[in-house]
Amino acid sequence: MKRARLVVFNAALGALDYRVPTGMAVEPGSIVVAPLGPRQIIGIAWEPESLETAEVPDGKLRPLLEVLPTPPLRAPLRRLIEWTADYYCAPVSAVARMALASSAALRGGGTVTEYRLTGTVPERMTPQRLAALDAVHGEQATIRELSALARVSEGVLRGLVSAGALEPVVVDVDRPYPAANPDHDIPDLSPNQQAAADTFVAAVREYRFRPFLLDGVTGSGKTECYFEAVAEALRLGRQTLMLLPEIALTQNFLRRFEQRFGVPPVLWHSSVKSTERRRAWRLIASGDAQVIVGARSALFLPYARLGLIVVDEAHEVSFKQGDGVRYNARDVAVIRAKFEGAPVILASATPALESMQLAENGTYERIELPDRFGGATLPSIDIIDLRDEQPERGRWLAPRLVEEIEARLERGEQSLLFLNRRGYAPLTLCRSCGHRFQCPNCTAWLVEHRFSRHLACHHCGHEVTVPDACPECGEADCLVACGPGVERIADEVAELLPSARIVQATSDTLNTPERISDFVSAAEESAIDVIVGTQLVTKGYHFPELTLVGVVDADLGLEGGDLRAGERTYQQIAQVGGRAGRGEKPGQVLIQTRHPDAPVITALASGDRDAFYEAETQGRREAGAPPFGRWAAIIVSSEDEA
Repeated sequence: MKRARLVVFNAALGALDYRVPTGMAVEPGSIVVAPLGPRQIIGIAWEPESLETAEVPDGKLRPLLEVLPTPPLRAPLRRLIEWTADYYCAPVSAVARMALASSAALRGGGTVTEYRLTGTVPERMTPQRLAALDAVHGEQATIRELSALARVSEGVLRGLVSAGALEPVVVDVDRPYPAANPDHDIPDLSPNQQAAADTFVAAVREYRFRPFLLDGVTGSGKTECYFEAVAEALRLGRQTLMLLPEIALTQNFLRRFEQRFGVPPVLWHSSVKSTERRRAWRLIASGDAQVIVGARSALFLPYARLGLIVVDEAHEVSFKQGDGVRYNARDVAVIRAKFEGAPVILASATPALESMQLAENGTYERIELPDRFGGATLPSIDIIDLRDEQPERGRWLAPRLVEEIEARLERGEQSLLFLNRRGYAPLTLCRSCGHRFQCPNCTAWLVEHRFSRHLACHHCGHEVTVPDACPECGEADCLVACGPGVERIADEVAELLPSARIVQATSDTLNTPERISDFVSAAEESAIDVIVGTQLVTKGYHFPELTLVGVVDADLGLEGGDLRAGERTYQQIAQVGGRAGRGEKPGQVLIQTRHPDAPVITALASGDRDAFYEAETQGRREAGAPPFGRWAAIIVSSEDEA
């Protein structure tokens, strides 16, 4: 009798053994349906020697019910799942779950009915119908997906169908993607770029594990270099995975990709609608999806012929998964490439110290691009010591920074003000009794968002409407905002320069692909004078007319005892400074600080990145801190304070 050991998606159950019926073909990686009590569950057949379970006599084993019509998970992915579970102390079942989409994707085939606007305006218009029509504009999706998008009931949308405002479209769920053309628009590369691209192309041809650190200054053309590796993978019929740290970066990236290869890549992230995720999963598993651009979860998809992995902005902290299975996608990408026997490229202008150390000891091959593309120069960097150049009372921008913004406004150039703090103010208190608004769930201070009139916790998501009176003493009109957020800085610029066209760029304002696209278009067309933004604008954007970057509070990231506080502050400010002067006009960066002698600030001012990294490395080595030792965080939480 043949037995099969399954990974089932219940960590408490562990692995389970089943009997394979005569005539049923099951191999490691097969995705099957099995009975569990009165229910039917989905499991993955696994090598028995890799998973321990209690021994069950043959006679007590229940038979498998079905092998689903999808390719088995390949051995490299199974090894990755085991490695991730072991390294990050997670159940194998929890990691394996990330490799599967939905049960519908596992079945495959068939059609789904989606809906789109017809252009017909219904005779009877209600606020809900108007909201739905505004939200659905340009979208095509199922009734359920449109309902979630528009935040109206499915009944409202079905009413619009009956009124002729929406029409059904029958979609083949497994329809193929258009083929990318590796020779569509081959760029002219600089000698440094060409040398880097040639190295990557050779590695793709070799089809063996080779980890690269692509270390290039902002604006050096790193993307064009690894696009040539993508092109070679396409010519050889292999798949490419490109990881981006932020969904917000995809719109600008997609335009560059489509310009180079003629078609958009396949997308995989949480905002992709369910029918598209189902289609992508099946075509990735069959090998028909050629190039996948995704968030960290795309690492665990069942690629049929993975020939290249690229991690863009590889230093980004958002590559770390903070809940569920906690993992660092940058590191897991390297391990996946190792199991697949494929090259992996980690690209960054400010690599993580761990990556630099691995390049130093020869584990990674370091490819450098020290100059900006096309003759553009790096921006000049000046420090504004806020102890000497104080802003006016009640303001946050030093006079010199305001003067430089005004000068850009007169010349028709753009400015970017960076403050990594969403909302209007980080703290709201009562000037009558001193009450501070604190999150009831996690004790963080509630951040005021004046535009939407609510107080929000940026840690757990708790929100409340801004009250008219203090909840502690009952005094009305006594609440005051303490400290600046991007909304407050935008208000200050509007007061000082009333003619300036100002846009806030945060995850609150650029929260849909359409809004991101509109923002990028407006900036590129010089329809924006001043951008006030958070870390969302520190990377991925290229605005030729942007010649000034002002860092409102460089000391913000240095607060607290985070091991990587200095490193991340350096990376963030260096990245945002890299937005200036990327075109023909020279750029300038002004950094406001009260600690001009801090190592991070002096390194930024001098442009001596290597000296900063050497000092950080030495400090970590002496402390036995990563990458020279392993630290673990033990976090105890409870619903009860005691």
